Amino acid sequence: MASSHLLLLPFLLLLLLLLSTSSSAKTTSTTFNLSSIHSICQSTPYPNSCVSSLKLSISANLPHTILSVALASIRSAISAATPLSDLLSSAAADPKLIVESQRGALKDCSDLHAITLSSLSLSTSLLAQPTKLADVRAHLAAALTNKATCLDGLAGARGPLKNTLVDSWSSAYELISNSLAILPGASKLPGRRLTGDEFPSWISRRDRRLLESSNDDDDDDDNDNGDESTQGLTLTVAKDGSGNFSTIGEAIAFAPSNYEERTIIFVKAGVYDENVDVPSYKPNIVLLGEGRDVTVIRGKRSVGGGWTTFGSATLGVSGQGFLARDLTIQNTAGPAQGQAAALRVNADFTAVYRCTIDGYQDTLYVHSFRQFYRECDIYGTVDFITGNAAAVLQGCNLIARTPIPGQSNVVTAQGRNDPNEDTGISIQNCSVIASEDLASSGGSIKTYLGRPWGVYSRTVYIESYMDGLVDPAGWTEWVGDQGLDTLYYGEYMNSGPGSGTDDRVTWAGYHVMDYDEASSFTVSEFIYGDQWLDSTSFPYDEGI
Repeated sequence: MASSHLLLLPFLLLLLLLLSTSSSAKTTSTTFNLSSIHSICQSTPYPNSCVSSLKLSISANLPHTILSVALASIRSAISAATPLSDLLSSAAADPKLIVESQRGALKDCSDLHAITLSSLSLSTSLLAQPTKLADVRAHLAAALTNKATCLDGLAGARGPLKNTLVDSWSSAYELISNSLAILPGASKLPGRRLTGDEFPSWISRRDRRLLESSNDDDDDDDNDNGDESTQGLTLTVAKDGSGNFSTIGEAIAFAPSNYEERTIIFVKAGVYDENVDVPSYKPNIVLLGEGRDVTVIRGKRSVGGGWTTFGSATLGVSGQGFLARDLTIQNTAGPAQGQAAALRVNADFTAVYRCTIDGYQDTLYVHSFRQFYRECDIYGTVDFITGNAAAVLQGCNLIARTPIPGQSNVVTAQGRNDPNEDTGISIQNCSVIASEDLASSGGSIKTYLGRPWGVYSRTVYIESYMDGLVDPAGWTEWVGDQGLDTLYYGEYMNSGPGSGTDDRVTWAGYHVMDYDEASSFTVSEFIYGDQWLDSTSFPYDEGI
């Protein structure tokens, strides 16, 4: 992709600088000086804060390498970001300090900032392993998305602490953006592909069989040798009282915290009217339904009802390694209530298979980190797949339905705001079609493939079917010309009456892609899925 090559230029120049410096020194280690710091910081979005933070590293006599510079920058970010926790605690203790306009805005900020601090801490240890650069970049990009989400939620708030919090948040997160800019692209480093039976340690044989099974209780479990305490935990939820719990929330609350094995929650048929939260300290949760037609999780929170978009989700997932299969997640708030997420995911290594995700505006909120969706039906109206994750959808039906009068349908609203983020929405071998009610409207309602929520918004459609409901222009604006020159929207080898590209938008950021460009948005290239999706037992295609 031409734009990605341009983004690598600062890194290549920096490498030349480092190589020339080290070769002249030969037997002595080169350490930081003010001139080299200025050179490094010129490639970052916030050069002044970069210089200020890295000056402190001169006395540390750190080796002059990109990874040591990145480590110093991330540590500076941790120092700057940590005091924000105290500000958030003060605001939570005295509601007069920040008066929310949207319910849960401060809680969103607090939860997301805790995830950011955890991500930054983990990143400092991951930097010791060059093959983990993609993971570090994913954590930094997620942290920047956390900032954007918090500030969006506080936009309408008031109170004496609001401006202080917003200013402190912005300045601290500048250092995270700088750290991401300093890191080299992960694609230039050795891969860590898993092959054969080299599953990650947290997926047991028993868990694998459950994921591969037909969702009935596995009668062969007793034949599995070994200590069950190391084989993960299986819980059953049933509305009729025949399981361990009658609600999904109770089962998740019971699941052990920071558990390295899978907690598999088998959800029997029924409609579960509850808003379910999977917190960050509950990793490796698996929700298995009895079928998308019979196992339904249903909620109706919305921005129109006073919630933040983040907090509106019927199912909100922050725990890494989350899997879901054979169930429906639904938000019934309706098209007039604005943003109302059915499923929100801000968790790395998430995979969802054979599920229905049903709503109107912002139905599927792919908030952050790396995510995969396979053979799902996703219903919505405005921006019904939104967020700033690195997300790949394969074999899904994207089903536009009738919006409120005066609205058009938009399938995606991708929120990338930093050019160094490895994020975007990749839609491969999917179908863009109309619901029955929209199909009966006679084509009077326009439907677009996407619009740029972020100035560097990135969305591609690869080998997908587009029915005649797709407007010939294909894509539409957000506000004015925001992002039209800096976004990346691409189409490759799509089919159907709505797939023609002759009358598409003429923006600088729109591309009819070639094979190489399209390949960079596949499972193996974009979300490194061949390194973690085998452990889910869900099917996937690694390439085109």
